[in-house]
Amino acid sequence: MSSSPHMSIANAIIGNVKDTAGTTDTNSDTSIDNSERLRTSIGKVVCVGRNYAAHAQELGNEVPSAPMLFMKPASSVVSLRQGIERPNPAIFGETHYEAELCIQLAADLSKATLAEAKQAIGGVTLGLDLTLRELQTELKEKGHPWERAKCFDGACVLADWLDVNAFGDFKNVHYQLNINNELKQDGDSALMLFPVYELLVNISHAFSLQAGDVIMTGTPSGVGALHAGDVLTLKLGAHQWQTEVK
Repeated sequence: MSSSPHMSIANAIIGNVKDTAGTTDTNSDTSIDNSERLRTSIGKVVCVGRNYAAHAQELGNEVPSAPMLFMKPASSVVSLRQGIERPNPAIFGETHYEAELCIQLAADLSKATLAEAKQAIGGVTLGLDLTLRELQTELKEKGHPWERAKCFDGACVLADWLDVNAFGDFKNVHYQLNINNELKQDGDSALMLFPVYELLVNISHAFSLQAGDVIMTGTPSGVGALHAGDVLTLKLGAHQWQTEVK
């Protein structure tokens, strides 16, 4: 099995650790070692676009009536512990951050019921859906797919996985992204247009999900550009992680 960083995220689940990337989990009580519960490789990352009305509006997009789905490959996944490396801004333009509540599946799902979806979640964390915004806008205007703007190496940044039992029914999960000690995004699952369990059911009826797959559930308003030297702090309940833009 490959030992590259994006194929071993599940093995990087270590609570209460600070490493050279500056990442800290301040509460290890609900950290889990997913190497025993989840596949060590991520097959795919399913992303949900415009799941917060305010985010759709800030980008001038229509609020969807059904979940908007797109994917990132496993090759785009890196650990938050590695820091954030942007594609060359002189060539690719600005890289924008989008903080999101993320889940990883512990069981396969296909045409799932709500009850099956509730039992399938194996881990929870925060992630960053990184986007080459100018390129994305250009591609959208031409009616082209977004992959070049969303699927580059390092475009999916994931923090450490946490025990799903700490998050109840996912109806009121609060999380934040601060950059250089300034609050940029303030997310709450209560504001999702399509809640977590319903999302899983919907996705599983569009295509099969497998254990190890990651779902990025959408970003709240407040997205913007990253700059070299920015220090990002992500907070999810009692947990906090910090990393830096290279």
